[in-house]
Amino acid sequence: MTEPTTVALLSGGIDSATAAGIALEAGQKVIGLSFDYGQRHRKELQAAKTLAKYLKLEEHLIIKINLSSWGGSSLTDPSQEIPTKGIQKNIIPNTYVPGRNTIFVAIGLSLAEARGATRIALGINAMDYSGYPDCRPDYLDAYQELANLSNKVGRDGKGIELWAPLLHWEKTKIFREALRLKIPIKKTWSCYQGEPKACGECDSCRIRDQALEEIGRVDLCSRSIL
Repeated sequence: MTEPTTVALLSGGIDSATAAGIALEAGQKVIGLSFDYGQRHRKELQAAKTLAKYLKLEEHLIIKINLSSWGGSSLTDPSQEIPTKGIQKNIIPNTYVPGRNTIFVAIGLSLAEARGATRIALGINAMDYSGYPDCRPDYLDAYQELANLSNKVGRDGKGIELWAPLLHWEKTKIFREALRLKIPIKKTWSCYQGEPKACGECDSCRIRDQALEEIGRVDLCSRSIL
């Protein structure tokens, strides 16, 4: 029998690394897929490369797509300021990148079908980013329906699963799972800024640090990450 294969969308952050680690523990062969999409810094791509090597992934591809050509997000347009006042309920922050997950998953489906993978591991988490439209359960469910119709394997009744194991997890649970799986948390990068050290002020750093403080791992908080 062919060894089951998963394509893991690897951002360089803790969520996608943990999802990839869960797939590996389950006996899956994992192919890492990252994107150089015109983001404002290279730190997350450097982290993705490091994680792919550490996790001994089958292969790791980095695809270039320049979403900064039209901007629309503080992550792709340096003229927009990264928010640092904390997450506001019912407001989609300007760190949302228009169409990012939709494009990434579409490319992941192409790679998965070409490589014979049965699923795509996504690190999306609805608990943290409820304001992001492409990190919600209804988005994932609808995309799964489209995925099943969009390719040969889906039409043959062997559709590629869009697998988001962390979708409903609290951030503290994600970090505990990462520690159990021995994910090198210090090698991950979550900060929206690209400075030598994480800023500790952006939404992503705030979420990370709060969760780590709650589980008693202040040593892994954002400002201690190189």
